[in-house]
Amino acid sequence: MQKPEIQTMQEMLTPYEKGNKNQTTLWTECIAFYEELARRFPKILKFEQAAVSDGGIPLHVGVVSADGVFDRETIKREGRTVFFNNNGIHPGEPEGIDSCMATVRDMCFNPELLASLGKTVLLFVPIYNVDGCLNRQNTSRANQDGPEMFGFRGNSRHLDLNRDFVKCDTLNAKFFNQLVTAWDPDVMVDTHTSNGADYSYTMTLIHTQCDKLGGELGEFLRDTMLPQIYEDMAAAGWPTCPYVNPVVETPDDGIADFLETARFSTGFTALHNIIGFMPETHMLKPYADRYESMRALVDTVRNFTVKHGEQIKAMRAATKAAQRKQKEWAVTWRMDEENPDTFHFKGYEAQRSPSKLGDYIRLSYDRSKPWSRDIKWFNRFPADTVVKAPKAYVVPQQWREAVERLQWNGVQMTRIEAPTTVQAQYYHISNVVSRPTAYEGHMFHDEVEVEKREGTFELSAGDWYVSLDQDNARYAVETLEPQGHDSFFRWGFFNSVLERKENISDYVFEDLAADILATEPETKALFENWKAANPALVKDKDAVLHFIFHNCQRQREPEWRRYPVLSIV
Repeated sequence: MQKPEIQTMQEMLTPYEKGNKNQTTLWTECIAFYEELARRFPKILKFEQAAVSDGGIPLHVGVVSADGVFDRETIKREGRTVFFNNNGIHPGEPEGIDSCMATVRDMCFNPELLASLGKTVLLFVPIYNVDGCLNRQNTSRANQDGPEMFGFRGNSRHLDLNRDFVKCDTLNAKFFNQLVTAWDPDVMVDTHTSNGADYSYTMTLIHTQCDKLGGELGEFLRDTMLPQIYEDMAAAGWPTCPYVNPVVETPDDGIADFLETARFSTGFTALHNIIGFMPETHMLKPYADRYESMRALVDTVRNFTVKHGEQIKAMRAATKAAQRKQKEWAVTWRMDEENPDTFHFKGYEAQRSPSKLGDYIRLSYDRSKPWSRDIKWFNRFPADTVVKAPKAYVVPQQWREAVERLQWNGVQMTRIEAPTTVQAQYYHISNVVSRPTAYEGHMFHDEVEVEKREGTFELSAGDWYVSLDQDNARYAVETLEPQGHDSFFRWGFFNSVLERKENISDYVFEDLAADILATEPETKALFENWKAANPALVKDKDAVLHFIFHNCQRQREPEWRRYPVLSIV
């Protein structure tokens, strides 16, 4: 029997709308919902599978267009604005999943709402962490009020996808990198639910940190876009505050912007000069309120993007053009603790009382004692580490994990055609401090100290030449400069250069070390300084011999601690 055509919006209610407003959709229901909408409204919605997850589950992408134009090259050629909404990166935070379904449905059935897009295209991922969405339970989010059942934060490899955008351990992240590169959206909203303090707001907002975004885009975000979003959200009945990131323990002492480095979605999109938002609804508010505030937030940012799309696109183009000739690059930023702004915050009185569980003082919030006052808002993050821009990098072909990620992000590279001798700068890794336990599958390097050196190198045919005279220069710089917050080096892509491949037998090296100190004055001076600084280690045979072995010229291993990516100046 032929399936009857859908005639009314009432026949396309979402699982959230059909339930008690404390329920979220199943993955199967969500995909079937969009597939039916696309079948019924082929000139409004294009919906298709674009990839698969690590668990083998299809990843889908949708495009909504008011005039039926879905072809990406046509959209780019016509200079249309692209607004990107990503949902379900943490499926235990599903407000965006449910509200996006209703928004797309309403655009299909409501010509006036659809027309509000103008020439702007809505690009969306209905559920990003599909593996986690299928792992449904109601136990993993102890701090959250509803919904009744929800997905899990980790994917099928037990990884948090909102830490994976640079290292790309997952097929999801590879898909996301390639999607952003292909579509080059102008504004992104990635929907979340917050943990943390208690306060009156249902909606809080992380945005691309303005100083880190930098330049004209950063100023526009801080001075124009954010104030308008806060004003429009208040008018919609959902007063919004910056993400509540206390500088001490509670909001009373002030809050700080979240420095979202490139491992996070909004930090990653900043590498492509995309304005990003990560709305965080408050975990302790009813799910229905979180749903409504999320829908209002996405609508607000989308409407702003439609209205100011041409201006945003022009600023992004100008930023990319300027970066082609940029002489210096910031690769880390730090919070300015001396010059906070203020935010008029509505909170609850913090209470501290003896715990009934142990011998300590516990924190709680008394909702019967609300307060409203200005608090410190640390929202300035000046550059901390600044590097001079080389003309180009050379990435030796054997470091294919780095090469692949550069390619996924549209970084233009050319292969060296024949063996070539070059003078180049390189980094010697002088010190690394790594986390003692795994972080998202890696032993992340929290502290990296480097020395810049110069040398002569033989490049092989097939090595990669990465000019910075290109639109994707920022991605290349922040991933290839080892001190960058989320550089490939920090994530361990080059760990093997931190290991010496040869060792010593102490009874043999004892005599050789004495000869080295007699013939290498620089090594002897280093050794004398080391002894003065470490008197207790002078009695340690291994410490003495290995210091000389590691610092002498005679037994030098040139590759040891030499960062293999070269800078051509």
